[in-house]
Amino acid sequence: MKLNPKDRKWFITGAALLLTATPSFALFGIGDIVFDPTSYASLVSQLTTITQQYNMLKNNIEHFSLKQQWQTTLTALKNVNVANMFGETNGMSIAFNTNSPTASSTGWKSATVPVKSSASSYLQGQTLGSPQMAQLAMIEMSDSVSPDCITAVGAYRSARMQNSTANSTLIANQLDGSSATNSEVQQLNLLNAAEVQRMSEMQNQGTLQACLASEMAVTNMQQRNAAATDLNTAVFVQTQHATHDMSAASEDSTWQTYLP
Repeated sequence: MKLNPKDRKWFITGAALLLTATPSFALFGIGDIVFDPTSYASLVSQLTTITQQYNMLKNNIEHFSLKQQWQTTLTALKNVNVANMFGETNGMSIAFNTNSPTASSTGWKSATVPVKSSASSYLQGQTLGSPQMAQLAMIEMSDSVSPDCITAVGAYRSARMQNSTANSTLIANQLDGSSATNSEVQQLNLLNAAEVQRMSEMQNQGTLQACLASEMAVTNMQQRNAAATDLNTAVFVQTQHATHDMSAASEDSTWQTYLP
């Protein structure tokens, strides 16, 4: 059959299109809907990879089967029971175990030697910087700092007992390996709760450290005053030795201010 030039042109064009077409074919005989096996295989591969990544992330988020390796023991504080045979430590047991400034003050007064009111007239005649005034200052500082520190210890013990349930619950949730408490949001909330508890513990520890520093200041004051008194005594004795003749020729006079 001989094709005219016009038909030959359309035939060559159609053949060229067929030779360059990708492996596609129409579905259900409808030419506009084309199925591409190559693209479908690529999509299936991508979907498989995404599914695997999702399952891996989901398993990491929801299941921590080795959480017990993080477990620690919350040290329980034993209640203090101070002996009180004759009322010499009234209130001390309460003060060391509860947040009670009144019990701390009462217990401290009962357990320490008071400065008698009759000492006022004697101390009024002393000058600032004298050993007597320094001792009085140390006593007054100790009477102020020590009851507060006892109260801080009692408050810490009391708070630790009150917070034991919250701490135990947090630990249980952190170590839970089920999906009930292991979503990403829940884990972040647990981290935030742990951080709040840690901050609270640091603040309580800071209060106790401040008390320790205060008590150390009072103790240092006592040691410093004792050292200064010894030094002043040595200077006084040396001065007296140089002023008063200790030889037998002067034994008729009595040294009234002698310090050994």
